[in-house]
Amino acid sequence: MRPAAGLLWGAVRRIAITGAALLVLCVVGFIWFAARPAPENESASTDAIVVLTGGRLRLQSGMDLLRDGKGRKLFVSGVNQQVDLDELLRISGNADWASCCTAVGHDADNTLGNARETAQWMRQQGFKSLRLVTAWYHMPRSLLELDRAMPEIEIIAHPVFPDEVSHERWWASRSTVLLLASEYGKYLGALLRPVVERLRSTPTVRSAEAEIER
Repeated sequence: MRPAAGLLWGAVRRIAITGAALLVLCVVGFIWFAARPAPENESASTDAIVVLTGGRLRLQSGMDLLRDGKGRKLFVSGVNQQVDLDELLRISGNADWASCCTAVGHDADNTLGNARETAQWMRQQGFKSLRLVTAWYHMPRSLLELDRAMPEIEIIAHPVFPDEVSHERWWASRSTVLLLASEYGKYLGALLRPVVERLRSTPTVRSAEAEIER
């Protein structure tokens, strides 16, 4: 009985140590995730400016960048199916000058969809670089998905900071902590998605190989 009890205690101890290490890693990762990002290469110009819908500040920031000559065209991904380009520009107050160099995408309904929709548009345009405009807390996951969808494209991050989401003292705001926790969970899910998909596909591949060998 003693050797069995010792083996059991050793297994429990290893599980506890592994769990504690994972918890510390998650906490450190969350603190990194919640750190305020700074815009990259603010003076640099890119072929395109890409805005991921989700707030008026994002669109206005994209329009300001386009006006300042930071990109040749502006692409707004994830626009509601019922809102066309003219309506979007009217709402943003930029209908007079921006219609010539602004395009919208209606197919995306999540960040993965934004990445795929943007990648398709970038390739159609023959563009090689973009400045990405989205909220600061959404930026890590957006960069991850866009990098995967178009690894050949240079992406410059341009986070925006909505007033309703505290970024200076985020830990003092319950709503901001909950938002960041949700986004962090989604980021980890996106990070691990290729591994999960690979594991899911392995039995299918093996079954197909077995059928072929019969």
